[in-house]
Amino acid sequence: MITPGGAVDSIQVTEIYRSIQGESTRAGLPCVFVRFTGCALRCVWCDTAYAFDGGRTQSVSDVVREAVAMGTDLVEITGGEPLEQEGFYPLSMALLEAGRTVLVETGGHVSLARVDPRIVKIVDWKAPGSGMEAQNDWRNVEHLSVRDEIKIVIADRRDFEWAERKIVEQLGSRRVAALLISPVWNGCSLDEVAGWVRDSPLPLRLNLPFHKIIWGEKKGI
Repeated sequence: MITPGGAVDSIQVTEIYRSIQGESTRAGLPCVFVRFTGCALRCVWCDTAYAFDGGRTQSVSDVVREAVAMGTDLVEITGGEPLEQEGFYPLSMALLEAGRTVLVETGGHVSLARVDPRIVKIVDWKAPGSGMEAQNDWRNVEHLSVRDEIKIVIADRRDFEWAERKIVEQLGSRRVAALLISPVWNGCSLDEVAGWVRDSPLPLRLNLPFHKIIWGEKKGI
């Protein structure tokens, strides 16, 4: 919905819930997740395909109220793909104004240029095994800061070597908070991936999904 002043007042939301941050440098912390509906990408291993469509329409103020009432300092806006909805911008600003630390997890195919620099961007670069490699918008590297994180989901050694190569090619001397290597859930040998991360000359970090290890693949957890 567009308000009389021209601002977007609503968001299509799949779920809002409180859980434990399963990934990133904040893994293990209580966190509220606001999951937007809709995504233009179709990664072969997507674990949130239920957020491709459906959901419910909520006003920005109602989403903020619900998220803040859950009582954590940390809020992640995810999807789907949150940057495909214009409502991301007023929502993220309102959460910042409410004193929350705001994370956004994005596939990296939508421009990061308008994302407030106070928001921690977790950018999911798409390796060849995802089937979506061509959708990476490498211009987004220009909008990364030392607060932000790169996440790369890998299915095999080919994806891992691609990740090492792209980190060097695209980041150059630019620094980010973390370079996260995420093995496909139930699709990789964890001891092999751990060895690759250990032996890499790059400052990589093995990124395991704590929430799936604890609860399995369930919605709203």
